[in-house]
Amino acid sequence: MNQDEQKKRVGTAVAQMIESGMRLGIGTGSTAACALEALARRVRDEGLRVTGVPTSFASERLMRQHGLTVSTLDQTPELDLAFDGADEFDPLFNLIKGRGAAQTREKIVATQAARFVVLVDASKRVARLGEKMPVPVEVVPMAFAPVERRLEALGLRPVLRMGKAKDGPVVTDQGFWVVDAHADGGLADPAALAAALDATPGVLDHGLFLGMATDVLVGEADGNVSHLTRP
Repeated sequence: MNQDEQKKRVGTAVAQMIESGMRLGIGTGSTAACALEALARRVRDEGLRVTGVPTSFASERLMRQHGLTVSTLDQTPELDLAFDGADEFDPLFNLIKGRGAAQTREKIVATQAARFVVLVDASKRVARLGEKMPVPVEVVPMAFAPVERRLEALGLRPVLRMGKAKDGPVVTDQGFWVVDAHADGGLADPAALAAALDATPGVLDHGLFLGMATDVLVGEADGNVSHLTRP
């Protein structure tokens, strides 16, 4: 079973976890889009009533296209469940997120939810964060040079993320840049790195989501969905 089909399976699985009246955090990216489509079918076919806080302009547009009720954290400060994809997850449910450059809003929304459900295909399972994917770091453009030097001092290899359909860097919904911090061989201490990034002037946020996920739904190659829960 290919990755697209695995994403559809986990999207359908999380949609089945949602009950009428729930306040939701709506993630960004291709896997979250599959979940949103499955949720929209339940709203349309079963009359499910939900309200969602999107994590990006892109997910807000998808919600409106599907006719779902869009809210904000001002209007809906407490969420029952948030769902989103991830680039990697380790055995402790720690994550790297941010290939869609929405990690800051995703983290804000996830922290407001009683339950944070992560949707992945089997390729995202790693023994150690950073094995396959870099850590996205959202940076104030004027601070790029000092942040780059700081990342190098931390033993990382920083690469400014460039746009694919435009000239110049990728720009986030906040108007910031994204630096992908590569850790050859994986991260020795994700918590220490997160603390160092949090303390670096010019860094808005980063893609290390540590101790936040309550559930991980994994689309396996055989077509099944594994539902892992934090002890």
